[in-house]
Amino acid sequence: MSVDVGAKAPDFTLPNQDRESITLSEQLKSGPVVLAFFPAAFSGVCQKEMCTFRDSASALNKVNARVLGVSVDTFFALKAWGDENKLNFPLLSDFNKDVIVKYGVVNPDMIGLKNIAKRSVFVIDKGGVVRHREVLDDARNEPNYDKITQTLASL
Repeated sequence: MSVDVGAKAPDFTLPNQDRESITLSEQLKSGPVVLAFFPAAFSGVCQKEMCTFRDSASALNKVNARVLGVSVDTFFALKAWGDENKLNFPLLSDFNKDVIVKYGVVNPDMIGLKNIAKRSVFVIDKGGVVRHREVLDDARNEPNYDKITQTLASL
């Protein structure tokens, strides 16, 4: 299953790095969400991507957008990695791989790691509708940050 632009974003609840439950529909009450799936904590490109989102916080705040990072890592690993990188947004543990299946972003085999998240970004408006979708088949690539910013500016 794939979630396309114009579709209603599937709702979910996942634990963050502090073991608090985060529900997408609750987050959307405050404004749009940038849902950023990444393959693995403590990996180079993922670190660069999440730090780019961290460093763009002021631009995101202007449009009341919040970032939710999602991977299949445990919340223990996400806590250590988030603290190390001073990430200022929730990192959600989809350890049971339910949400990556709902969004159609399962990477069946990345250098021997089975069924982890493909690097992908969904911009979801306050009404829960997907306004931007980018799913990368090569995890060495980063998302198009300009398109994310343009989409948020248009909401």
